[in-house]
Formats: sequence, C-alpha cells, structure tokens
Amino acid sequence: MKPSPSNPMTNHLIDSLPHQDRVSLLADCEAIDLVFGEVITEHGGRIQHVHFPLDSFISQIANLSEKEQLEVAMVGSEGMLGTPLILGVDVSPCLALVQGAGPALRLPAVAFGRHLEQSPALQALLKRYLHVVMHQLFRVVACTHFHQVEARLARWLLMTQDRAHSDQLHLTHEFLAMMLGVRRAGITLAAMALQARELIRYHRGDIVVLDRVGLIEASCGCYASDRSLYRRVITKGSTA
Repeated sequence: MKPSPSNPMTNHLIDSLPHQDRVSLLADCEAIDLVFGEVITEHGGRIQHVHFPLDSFISQIANLSEKEQLEVAMVGSEGMLGTPLILGVDVSPCLALVQGAGPALRLPAVAFGRHLEQSPALQALLKRYLHVVMHQLFRVVACTHFHQVEARLARWLLMTQDRAHSDQLHLTHEFLAMMLGVRRAGITLAAMALQARELIRYHRGDIVVLDRVGLIEASCGCYASDRSLYRRVITKGSTA
C-alpha cells in the first residue's frame, strides 16, 4: 500500500528520532500486518515485543472481569504499544486488542531495551511520550466519571477516526458499550443524538462521520486537550 496525505503509513514517534537513531531502530523492526480482533497481550501477560502502528490501531482495555471492561487508551500511528518496557517492566497492565487492522512495525523487547540504552534521543523522546500517556490516562478516569455519554462517544469517534485515517468506521453497539463502559441503551441514545444533529450517520454498525468540526464541538474538552498536549510535548519537545 502506498502512502498518501491522509494515510501516511508512518509512525510519528519513529519519525521524530534523529536520522541515525531512526535508521538503527528500523533495521531491527519487522513489518507485520495486525488482524482485527487479534489479542497482542493479555492482562498480566509478558510483553515480548514493542509495536509501532503505521496504518492500524490497538485498544488497551482494563479487564476487571468478563463483564467489567473499559478501554483506557488507544494507540495508533502517533505512538507505541509496550510502554512498561520503558520503565524496565515486561508485564502488561491491560489487554491489548487490535481494533483497526493494518500494517505495523514490531520490535523484540530485548532489541528495544538495547536501543533504549544506546540512544539518549530515544530515551528523551519516550520519556516525553510516557508523560503524555500518563496524562491521558488520568483524564480518562475523570472523563468517564464526569462527562456525559454523548460527549464521550463523540470524543471516542474522533480518536478512532484519527487513527483509522477514514470517515467510515465499523463499530457495533456492543463494542462501543464495552469501550466506553456503559450500557448498550446508553450508546443507542447517544448515537441517535449525534445522528439527529447530522454529525454522523449510523446504520447496523456502520458509522460515517459527516461533520468533523461539529463532532469536535459536541465532544468533551478532553479530545482537544489530549491533541494539544501531544503536539506540545512530542512534536515541539516541551513539557511546559
């Protein structure tokens, strides 16, 4: 698949590295295709690889029980899966599930550790990325508790659209309910409200984003805050 402006087929973290560090890291990466529904790591499982999505994305799900699940993070071409390895921990704190199929780069945990030791630039970049991830996790907790389902659904659709590089998404009510930690009836009402405002079109699991600007306005402030933080900390290299 050839890259395009809307589907760059790159990973922003890797692209942010200096040329020599980037070339060295890529030499040890393996190109793979992630399959929808594939479990990359189980909760409590060993992290054997770091994944850098290109045109794919992965949900990180807190799995308290079979009926108590909540998506706490989503990783696409802006980031990486395997952040505990940055801290020297090789155990996954959550279930990692492929939500968007497509290409990714995979790096063995041992090789990742070696690059981390040898590259000050990689260390600095991933420390900043870890700061962003922690900040987003804190916001997810507050967002889930305080914000209404309609605003949270709008935010989640925008996050998915960013990583899918497409206005067309396939998401069932059951899946959305699990991702947002609400009842299916709540998802139905929220989706109907967004559709009534002509922000999305929804039919049998197929969602089309009709008005992205309107969807941003309908979402809670967490979406804009997360994007602003990423640009400031990762793209510009500032933690202020």
